[in-house]
Amino acid sequence: MTTARNAILNRLRQAEVQPLPVNDPDYPVWDETDQDTMLARLVDLLQQNHAEVYTLRHAELITTLQAQINKRGLKRITTGTGGDFHSEITQALAGHAEQLLFDTPLEQWKDELFNQVDAGITGCHGAIAATGTLVLWPNVAEPRTLSLVPPCHIAILKASTLHTNLPAMMKEQGWANGMPTNLLLISGPSKTADIQQTLAYGAHGPRQLLVLILEDI
Repeated sequence: MTTARNAILNRLRQAEVQPLPVNDPDYPVWDETDQDTMLARLVDLLQQNHAEVYTLRHAELITTLQAQINKRGLKRITTGTGGDFHSEITQALAGHAEQLLFDTPLEQWKDELFNQVDAGITGCHGAIAATGTLVLWPNVAEPRTLSLVPPCHIAILKASTLHTNLPAMMKEQGWANGMPTNLLLISGPSKTADIQQTLAYGAHGPRQLLVLILEDI
């Protein structure tokens, strides 16, 4: 990091920033903190946005993944090289689908990834109940492309990482001390309204979003 950039960041950190006054906002902040209420809202909003959601115990993850892989006829699945669920994902795929590790630069297998992969599996950094949004914090072990390119994205979320809203999540996790270089907010399968302002799903990126929520909290 350059000296100039460090100086700018230090000045920003030392500034006494006050929140802007908001009078009668059009969209009041949703701030419910009851865990069951938050989880119900997350599931409802994800389903409204055409995601398929399942809640399960952590011990059921492998068998649930296998059932979904077989149900959808997924043959080639790309995964990261690490993450909270890497071992369980690998066990689930054994004998059910070919596992393609994302362990080479994208340029070297772009054509295969875009044209010959059925699904990508990732974990989630957390989720936001207020908007029904999954939060992914990509890194070397789980690159962002895993969730953006394959036609089916399977996302695994721990219910214990659910937060009321994005500002609450940022504060509780201390993002001010280490902002992510890349963050993905996902609320459903890919969609666009570019053509005649008609909302269409699956125009680019994942046409299906499958969310597995682990309820061990």
